[in-house]
Amino acid sequence: MYEEFWGLKEKPFENTPDPRFLYNSNQHEEALSRLLYVIRERKGAGMLTGVFGCGKTLIAKTILAELGRDIYRVSLVTNPRLNDVELLRMIGYQLGGEVLQTTKSDVLISLENVLLNNIRDGKNTVVIIDEAHSIENREVFEEIRLLLNFQHEDKFLLTVLLLGQPELREKIDANKQLSQRIALKYHLQGLSKEEAGFYIEHRIKVAGGKKDIFKQEAKELIFENSAGIPRRINQICDMALFLGFGKKIKSVEKEMVRESLAGLEG
Repeated sequence: MYEEFWGLKEKPFENTPDPRFLYNSNQHEEALSRLLYVIRERKGAGMLTGVFGCGKTLIAKTILAELGRDIYRVSLVTNPRLNDVELLRMIGYQLGGEVLQTTKSDVLISLENVLLNNIRDGKNTVVIIDEAHSIENREVFEEIRLLLNFQHEDKFLLTVLLLGQPELREKIDANKQLSQRIALKYHLQGLSKEEAGFYIEHRIKVAGGKKDIFKQEAKELIFENSAGIPRRINQICDMALFLGFGKKIKSVEKEMVRESLAGLEG
């Protein structure tokens, strides 16, 4: 609606995990680097935590884009509120296994065959479980631990990445054996004031616009009301561009941000 007015090719602040819009802050770059290390070195398991809206799912999508399909087979579970058998069946299905298994042993046999076939074909298997903090059944975490028992010639047959909100750490710590098998853990926090400003400019640039659409005082107010959380920044900026389009203003200043905040609060 407002793209042409602001000189944009597309909306810059959509809350969808598009890897093109990933802003490589120091911590996001570090998180991505560490998780890719776990995958490429076949370390078994890694974990990424952070508050809601800080970019975990976007990092997962970026990992998918980074991994070559000729080398990796990937299962991305975005809704893990399943029991242990359902989770195994979902992973097996996404990796190309049979979907008609009935018993748990059938599911495990099918999954192991998929993993072994991938190894024979020169493929590495990666399982990414997003929103892992929403797993409530302890048996599911135990099953994830047991997945790491799938090994061949002293190497893991798959790499598991767990992504979730901070409470995931407590759930993992409650399963000491699983916690000890996680080779690398990293926690994302909100952006700093400076990073938040660069983040806004980055998304404007990717969308084809000029970086001076948002004035400095406007960016500072956005940071103060978002705690540096990218999802919240996106909401405020999108509303500011919409309202600014309606008023036909030339740039987003502090007052427009205030109106945007009022509009979001209802």
